[in-house]
Amino acid sequence: MKVQFNREALSQALALLTTIVPERTPKPILRCVKIDAGKDSVRIYGTDLEVGVNCLIAAADVKQEGQVVVPAGRLAAVVRESADETLLIEASEGKCEVKGADSHFSIYGQEASQYPTVPTFEDGADIELLLNTLRTGILQCLFATAKESTRYAINGILWEMKGKKLTLVATDGRRLARCRVNLTANPSEKASATKIIVPAKTMSLLEKLTGSEKDKVMVRLVDNQIMFACGDVVISSNLVDGNFPKYEDIIPSDYQKKLTLPTAVALSAVKRAALLTSEESRGIKLAISKNKLVFSGRAPETGDAEVDVVVEYAGEPIEIGFNPQFLTDAIRVIQEPQFELELGQPDTPGVIKAGANFLYVVMPINLS
Repeated sequence: MKVQFNREALSQALALLTTIVPERTPKPILRCVKIDAGKDSVRIYGTDLEVGVNCLIAAADVKQEGQVVVPAGRLAAVVRESADETLLIEASEGKCEVKGADSHFSIYGQEASQYPTVPTFEDGADIELLLNTLRTGILQCLFATAKESTRYAINGILWEMKGKKLTLVATDGRRLARCRVNLTANPSEKASATKIIVPAKTMSLLEKLTGSEKDKVMVRLVDNQIMFACGDVVISSNLVDGNFPKYEDIIPSDYQKKLTLPTAVALSAVKRAALLTSEESRGIKLAISKNKLVFSGRAPETGDAEVDVVVEYAGEPIEIGFNPQFLTDAIRVIQEPQFELELGQPDTPGVIKAGANFLYVVMPINLS
């Protein structure tokens, strides 16, 4: 194999691939990427056996066809640190040579025929939506997924289709984020009739995709896998097994205490009220009375903080505690200038709503 690459294009592809290639694995070949140079195109593959990435490198001049499997981290570092506009990569007998104007690296690889198969995207999509739309949905849900849990179903994001709307839902048991986004076409009958759970790792990878406002993401459902195609990148992933919680049952619908808050003002108030909290006293208190909301935090060994915000409110006074990080996570992804805060009792969840498409439920904490 012999290929002249545009260094920047190669570096971008490797940066995406190295996010899924495992650093530690009992199978050394999984720490590698596979470069496949055909007559007219070059593709680079990476996988951890759960998620796979297949990138077309358009800015490449194939001088000799062939394949090579080479450690991803090593190759990515060499390409990233190079100052050359183009790099020549030659491979034979399991050795990969990377040549620049003043450099020459020899990296030992593995047998290309032993590399796992990474799926390609066939014609026909079950779901279509704009890349920017999907990225917005991921931004407003991904933070609420469970990071470590034996309940595997909440380690991913639920997808539900209804008409030309996709609903994304994530929860870690203490909070829940729901976002609705528009599809560019009606989903297939198969997609409309299916609820799927996409791993958080896969959703995070999709969020890293770059493109223009017009770029679309095409989605296919194949057995227990989901596949995404956007531009020159194809991502394949296993779906999460298990039953997602019946999230509709935990969204309060009868709260009477409601107020509207400016997004930027509320985010600043939460952050400032949390400045003097400690590991032992992580919560902040929201004290709401007539036309006034006070955010406060305290720690016996540190001190007290209070931030006053003027609001329009004429309901019953209430004091309620929340984890400030849980509030910050939600408010910072709101793309509207203001949002609604709905409350019930001090021991019931709070609800944040922004626009017609974003909803967040967060459990309170006891500050006594």
